Amino acid sequence: MKQRIITAVVAAAIFLPIIIFGETPFIILMYLIASISLYEALKMRGRWIFSIPGLLSLALLWVFLIPTETIGIIEDFGYSKIELAFLAVLLFLTYTVATKNRFNFDDVAFSLLSVLYVGIGFYYFMEIRLEGVQFVFYALFIIWATDSGAYFIGRAMGKKKLWPEISPNKTVEGFVGGIICAVIVGVIMTFFTDLDMSIPKLVIVTAILSIFGQVGDLVESALKRHYKVKDSGHLLPGHGGMLDRFDSLLFVLPLLHFLL
Repeated sequence: MKQRIITAVVAAAIFLPIIIFGETPFIILMYLIASISLYEALKMRGRWIFSIPGLLSLALLWVFLIPTETIGIIEDFGYSKIELAFLAVLLFLTYTVATKNRFNFDDVAFSLLSVLYVGIGFYYFMEIRLEGVQFVFYALFIIWATDSGAYFIGRAMGKKKLWPEISPNKTVEGFVGGIICAVIVGVIMTFFTDLDMSIPKLVIVTAILSIFGQVGDLVESALKRHYKVKDSGHLLPGHGGMLDRFDSLLFVLPLLHFLL
């Protein structure tokens, strides 16, 4: 627990000022974290990112992450993100032939889905930041409140297992407790920042985000269980890898953008 707290404090000291400042440093940070997350996802399947399909996945991720405000970088060449994605699919499939199916159709599907899984979340991280830094902190506080509420209420009152085949320690009581804590924190935030939402709407939006934040956590747990790994990586002592820390955000941020 001590190591976990130290890592969290150090990460927050680095991460939060960059979120507040925004602009190019924030975009670079998003690209860095997303790239590490993709590396971890591919590694779970036993695929090395510094390989032809790995580098192709990374290139596709970087194109996918180009923010709306700078999309002209590729549009000036007469292409769109979708067209470049189609090209990547053709290159992936060509590589299956070149390797005589050592890199097969399932690997292509996993690589593409990994890019989408990681890319969607971090792309909308940047889009939400453009909407206002207060929405980023709202999402972060909602996730932290959900995690803390689910953990402490689950330990104190949890009896009925939520999804033991995926995550044995999670309970229904913790799941509900996480939602309640998130809603309380969301309402408190309205006294300190402008979220441009009425209280009834805020409660509904927060509850939805809390639910899907926990779903995001379960999705990554299912992925790790399928590939028989404990953590997605070891970069963050006490926390595991980047995917372990951002699994909830990958679901919450796109939803927050749609709900806003």
